[in-house]
Amino acid sequence: MAGDVIDSDGFRANVGIVLMRGAGEVFLGRRSRGRGWQFPQGGMRTGESPEQAVFRELNEEIGLERDDVELVGHTARWLRYRLPARYVRRNQQPVCIGQKQRWFLLRLRREPMRFDFERTDEPEFDEWRWASFWEPVREIIYFKRAVYRRALLELAPLAFPQGVPPLPDWWDEVARRPSREPAPAE
Repeated sequence: MAGDVIDSDGFRANVGIVLMRGAGEVFLGRRSRGRGWQFPQGGMRTGESPEQAVFRELNEEIGLERDDVELVGHTARWLRYRLPARYVRRNQQPVCIGQKQRWFLLRLRREPMRFDFERTDEPEFDEWRWASFWEPVREIIYFKRAVYRRALLELAPLAFPQGVPPLPDWWDEVARRPSREPAPAE
C-alpha cells in the first residue's frame, strides 16, 4: 500500500475495471489461491489520475495494453465501502478503513485476447472466466456487493445503449442479504 492515496476519512482511492466483450459478458478473475472472484481493481498512486490508474492496473493485473480496449465510460462519483474490522490494518499509517472507487467500463477491441497474470511479483489472479453482466454481484465478497451493484447499475446504460438486459431472478434476494454476512471460507 506504499504510495497509495488515502483521504482524510481513511478511504483509499481505487479504480475498478468492468471489462466487457461482445454482447455483454464481463471478465471475472479468481483471486490468487482461490479467494473468490472479482473484477480487476487497484489503488491509485500519488499524482496519478483515475484514468492513468485504470490502464496501469489493466496491464499489471491482466496484461492488457491501452490499445487492447475501448474506454466506454465511468461512474460519475466515487463509490465507497468500508472494510470489516478484521481487514483493517491498524498498524499502518494512515489507517485505511475502506475504499472509494471510480469504476470504468472498458470493451475489448478484438478477440481472442490473451491474459497475462504474471506482470507483478504477486499476481492478483490465477484464473479467469467470462460471466453475464449481472453475475459479479452474486460472486463478490459480501462487503463489496453494494458497490458492485451500484457500479453495474450505473454503467449498464453505457454497456447496452440499445436496452439494458433485465435483472436476473436472484437480484432482489442478493440485494437484501445483510452486509455483514460472514465471508466465504478461504
